[in-house]
Amino acid sequence: MSNDLQFSLDGVSVCFEKGETIMQAAQRAGIYLPHLCFHPDFSAHGSCRVCIVHLQGKTVAACTQPAESNQVVQSNTPELQKARLRLIQLLFAEGNHYCPTCETSGNCQLQALAYDLGMTHYHYDPFMPERQTDGSHPDLFIDRDRCIQCDLCGRASAEYDGKAIYTLSGRGQNTQLVFRSPSGLLGDTNAGADDRAAHICPVGCILPKTGNYQEPIGTRLYDHHPIHDIGNLRKEERGGSS
Repeated sequence: MSNDLQFSLDGVSVCFEKGETIMQAAQRAGIYLPHLCFHPDFSAHGSCRVCIVHLQGKTVAACTQPAESNQVVQSNTPELQKARLRLIQLLFAEGNHYCPTCETSGNCQLQALAYDLGMTHYHYDPFMPERQTDGSHPDLFIDRDRCIQCDLCGRASAEYDGKAIYTLSGRGQNTQLVFRSPSGLLGDTNAGADDRAAHICPVGCILPKTGNYQEPIGTRLYDHHPIHDIGNLRKEERGGSS
């Protein structure tokens, strides 16, 4: 890697490789940037806007913005943290997220980000949506009211599983998760319980029909470490490699 390929992120010099985005370079350097719809294994979506950063007078999504030499990027500013908090509060209001009784409590990225950003209450009145659930699959249950429309399941299904089962349909508040089958039911697709798409959801939208609540409180992913520490912990587990 050329020493010339560097940019500044909150005052820290970050090296990058040609073709990398700001998010990819930051993750490889062990620097956490808040995100929901980004996953390093799949193409960028840029929809959640939680990874927004200031780049020389403009606001961009770090997951889609190419890294360039001598960029000056700011992420950890009061203005951006407040904007992220509002985005998270909107997601809580837009869906039905009852953390105390949710199967994914303690393992949920949305919940962990809310804690990390200091969310203590509903800022906006809940919309209380009533989207159709889908229990047609023998192994999987779909709770659309929890979907945050990150399309991670869609990208995992298409790019990893080679099935392209999950997708988003509709516009605005009518956007929802749908399945590519004649009936529109997940049970009429070739979705499998072992598919990557079935385990990529950052919230509690795609659930196994068996095995829920197996992890006791205190042993879940975010019980002992805030979300901004998880990336560094995983890097240490890999022996410091990026």
